Amino acid sequence: MEMPRPSNEHRRLEMLAGDWEGNERMYPSQWDPTGGIAVGRTKSRMALGGFALITDYEQERDGTVTFSGHGFYTYDAKTKLYSLCWLDSTGSPPEVFRGDFTGDVLMLSHGAPPMHVRLTWDLTQPGCMASKMEMSEDGVAWNKLFDAEYRRT
Repeated sequence: MEMPRPSNEHRRLEMLAGDWEGNERMYPSQWDPTGGIAVGRTKSRMALGGFALITDYEQERDGTVTFSGHGFYTYDAKTKLYSLCWLDSTGSPPEVFRGDFTGDVLMLSHGAPPMHVRLTWDLTQPGCMASKMEMSEDGVAWNKLFDAEYRRT
C-alpha cells in the first residue's frame, strides 16, 4: 500500500514555516488594559511527513517573555478547511480555529457567544507576515486585540 502524500493544500502551510520576528501593537483589552508594543517571535516547521505545521510563539516586553503558545496547523480534506489547535501560557483548554486561505491570506476563527476570535496571517509581501487577532462578543462587531508585522529572521 502506498502511503498518503501531502496535498497542495497541506503544502500551502509551508508559507508560514520559518523563524519570524516583529513588533506587535497590543490594543487595550480585558487582558491588557493599557495596550502597548511587544516583540513577537515565532518558530514554525513542517512536520509529520508534510501534513502539519508545528509552531512555537513567544511575546516579549521590556526584556521579559510575557506570553507563550504552541500550536499545530493542518488541512482537513473532508471539510476543506485548515485548522489550528492552540495551547498557551494562560492555562486555558486547547482552542481549535478553522478557516481557509483567500489568495495568500489565511483567516482562522473559533467561538460562539460570549467570545468569538479570528486570526489573520497576510503573506502577500515577500519575507513579511502581517498578522492580527480580533475578538467579538456577537460575531458581528469586531475589536482588535493586536496587529503585527513580522519578518523572516
